[in-house]
Amino acid sequence: MTHEVESSVLDEVIQVLSEEGFEGLAEVLRVLFNEVMKIERSVFLQAGSHERTADRQGYANGFKDKTIRTRVGELPLRIPQVRDLAPGIEGFYPRSLEKGLRSERALKLALAEMYVKGVSTRNVQDITEVMCGFEVSSTQVSRAAAALDEELERWRTRPLGETPYLVLDARYEKVRHGGSVLDAAVLIAAGVRPDGRRSVLGVSVSLSEAEVHWRRFLTSLTRRGLCGVRFITSDDHEGLRAARQAVFAGIPWHRCQTHLQRNALRYVPKVAMKSTAAHELRVIFNADSRQDADRKLAAFVERYRKTAPALATWADKNVPEGLTVLQLPPYHRTRMRTTNGLERLNREIKRRTRVATLFPNEASCLRLVTAIVMEISEEWETNRIYLNMESE
Repeated sequence: MTHEVESSVLDEVIQVLSEEGFEGLAEVLRVLFNEVMKIERSVFLQAGSHERTADRQGYANGFKDKTIRTRVGELPLRIPQVRDLAPGIEGFYPRSLEKGLRSERALKLALAEMYVKGVSTRNVQDITEVMCGFEVSSTQVSRAAAALDEELERWRTRPLGETPYLVLDARYEKVRHGGSVLDAAVLIAAGVRPDGRRSVLGVSVSLSEAEVHWRRFLTSLTRRGLCGVRFITSDDHEGLRAARQAVFAGIPWHRCQTHLQRNALRYVPKVAMKSTAAHELRVIFNADSRQDADRKLAAFVERYRKTAPALATWADKNVPEGLTVLQLPPYHRTRMRTTNGLERLNREIKRRTRVATLFPNEASCLRLVTAIVMEISEEWETNRIYLNMESE
């Protein structure tokens, strides 16, 4: 479908430039952006305004006002809306504004990081003025910080829904508490939705991974509507285990194979044996079926009963917890056998929190971590499918 900017729009642009010159750039951008977004909507719907086509994907539904601050001033834009989309067609948002949205999210992350580090409102004002290209008052900075906290809280408490696969993990950050420096646990829950895309479901900061904290966190997920969980992957931890059994009783649990592999090496008595033992464990984990895995595990235990009795005893008790994934379809096992899917998220958290070094309190830690995982979750939810759920 070919579109051309209406002559009336070009006439308006020419008139503004001829009358106001560079002073009229903001108005020119407003006019052009509004027209480009209307064209984008027509392309998205595969039909122009009031046009009847067999390929139409939905209908125009008016506009929503949004003011965007730019280097040439404020742009009061009209964002095109859509309705009654065809099955399988996701929502519409103009690509011409996506870059601005990424910059806006980057600015929010910067604000979060500055407040974590204790930067004064006056200094934040100076920094944001350089970053944004326009004056930002201290009142506006304070409002932005308050709005940021509100937005992050809304995201942390947003409604959830059916999530077949759940992945749980935790990492630690140093936090000042009661005059001491403590390791606070950052609890993270991610999931794979019925459409096969991943999403970060929630995040919490607690002073430990004790059962009471994990139970409170997991309960908050169910209260927000989390349902339809059929499989859980996590590392083994006493507090998490107890909380999971209380909140998600009866749901199959799989222990991360990467962590199991690392734990096993502690029970190998000789360095020369570690490579062979690690390889044999991978053979068990890569079995085609649970029956095959159990057979290989029994042979592994028998083989090391005399040369490495501690390893044999440990494997007999713990390795079966890393074989639950074999009940899933073969197409899903690789993704769900470990918590490695959260590694990129944890690396990004570490990259940003490393600069802060020490958080003044749990709230500041939660603010920055939430801003980071919210950004990554949005990427997950809009990128390509993580698992083909139709292949079950």
